[in-house]
Amino acid sequence: MILEKLKKNAEEFLGSEIEYAVITVPAYFNDSQRQATVDAAEVAGLKTIKILNEPTAVAIAYGILDSKDIYQKVLVYDLGGGTFDITVIQVKNSDIQVLATGGDTNLGGEDFSNNLVNFFIGKFQSDHNLDVKTDV
Repeated sequence: MILEKLKKNAEEFLGSEIEYAVITVPAYFNDSQRQATVDAAEVAGLKTIKILNEPTAVAIAYGILDSKDIYQKVLVYDLGGGTFDITVIQVKNSDIQVLATGGDTNLGGEDFSNNLVNFFIGKFQSDHNLDVKTDV
């Protein structure tokens, strides 16, 4: 359903039919999750040209292939709302190879936000002797 809606929105915006797509997935996706993504695209009427890891797509978007360096290693990290992903990519003569991928599916920006909120609640409580969690 989501891919169908995205496809429809893109077709309306472009004014033409879309048949093919390059789709990005989280770097931690396993083979069955990748295949499920391809299957979902097919149900939405899209033929998948390629599945790219999100960090690889980010490196391409930032122009890594346009660099004058013919050999380089790049670290890409993604601290999202709910997850943290990190990938080391090697670029050699415009060929991108993922060297390592890791991360934490239980760590994200929301965790940082929650810890900051709790810190300031505690600070406010100690400074003003008020519990803002219960005193409304």
